[in-house]
Amino acid sequence: MATLGVNIDHIANVRQARKTIEPDPVQYAFLAELGGADSITVHLREDRRHIQDRDVFLLKKTIKTKLNLEMAATEEMLKISTKLLPDYVTLVPEKREEVTTEGGLDVISNEKYLRDYIKCLKDSNIAVSAFIDPVDEQINSSREIGFDFVELHTGKYADLKKQEQYVELQKIIESTYFAIDLGLVVNAGHGLNYQNVEKIASINNMNELNIGHSIVARALAVGLEKAVREMKTLISTN
Repeated sequence: MATLGVNIDHIANVRQARKTIEPDPVQYAFLAELGGADSITVHLREDRRHIQDRDVFLLKKTIKTKLNLEMAATEEMLKISTKLLPDYVTLVPEKREEVTTEGGLDVISNEKYLRDYIKCLKDSNIAVSAFIDPVDEQINSSREIGFDFVELHTGKYADLKKQEQYVELQKIIESTYFAIDLGLVVNAGHGLNYQNVEKIASINNMNELNIGHSIVARALAVGLEKAVREMKTLISTN
């Protein structure tokens, strides 16, 4: 059964829209855990558009589950992560002009740099995940240079309809099996919601699903604890 990682970036988005102190994403992480979240995910971006340094260090001290730090593979983030010591780091591509992460990390084109970067994280006993598209070559490269996890990008699956979505789902399933055969732990995320999550959650040996926007949007109507609990139920029935 897949576990649920709740991304609370969008709580911080609301706070940063007014540059104030509320809502505090650290407090909302507690509600996510009460609703059944197995981990808390935050993306500390270079431009600090939502999550702030203060947030990640308070989360590390206060949450009861695991902390997954999404970040770009920069020297600044390496210094922060080796000081923070999250449970694991997920390396993602990052562009200032994007609204949210677009596509997966190109591991193949950056093998040498990423190999050294991963070693620095592992020397601090931090497990490392690559957020990548469901492509065998990217998965194989991730394994060869030392990633512990891959997080398969489900954004394309989430955007497609009917037969096209089915084809993309099969690609994600095949990529999951391929990665597991190589000894990698497989997570998935991006664009997953209450309507499309069950098919991804039902994939054998899927480890964790990271979901943020859909849960926060639902929380506006029913509250965060209940929104997380509803998503957790959908995932755990598969």
